[in-house]
Amino acid sequence: MDLFDLTLPTPAENLALDEALLDAAEQSRHPRECLRLWEGDDPFVVLGRNSQVDREVDRQACHRQGIPILRRTSGGCAVVAGRGCLMYALVLSYDRRPELRMLDEAHRFVMGTIARALEPLAGEVAHRGTCDLTLGDLKFSGNSVRCRRRALLYHGTLLYDFPLPLVSHCLKTPPREPDYRRQREHAAFVTNLPLGVEPLRQALIAAWSAQPGTESWPKQRVAQLVAEQYCRADWNFRR
Repeated sequence: MDLFDLTLPTPAENLALDEALLDAAEQSRHPRECLRLWEGDDPFVVLGRNSQVDREVDRQACHRQGIPILRRTSGGCAVVAGRGCLMYALVLSYDRRPELRMLDEAHRFVMGTIARALEPLAGEVAHRGTCDLTLGDLKFSGNSVRCRRRALLYHGTLLYDFPLPLVSHCLKTPPREPDYRRQREHAAFVTNLPLGVEPLRQALIAAWSAQPGTESWPKQRVAQLVAEQYCRADWNFRR
């Protein structure tokens, strides 16, 4: 599996690169898989593909603090990220892993692999709900998936030193909640991993046996996606 340990300058470019890596795998003549790790410097909000912005995000609070709101290509609810939140993206091939066409199996496989990698370092890590990772009953990772014909993109957040009050500041109560949340407010529901970023990065790299990629990252496709999608209000605020 190729490793792209690469953070681009803007949230729009970073979201575009996740999608561009999926596009590259979809168009390749041979099965291609990769792990990407990145971390933004400043806070930003990312909506799910079908999120309703005013139902999930406090737009005025974000505007007052200059926190941009973007929309990703995968599903799920809105998240807040930035420094202290390591982002990962996996592109996995159906040719190599046909069982992942069943979405429940994809969740079990990816969440199980990451949980097993982190448990020796962080303690009681569990896969809860559809695709959350928790310490006990506190969530530190939210994840989502985008399925295509030949490959899938599975990506998410890993909180390790994030200013947690920012979650309550930016996000409203989500419209869909897993049972284990028990209607708790954000402040009583999310937590940081007790890890530094470097052990976290190395655990993920080892878990997926990732090596520095032999292919260059798709610069032209990223630029196209930024211009046509991720920097456009009619994409980010379309619902």
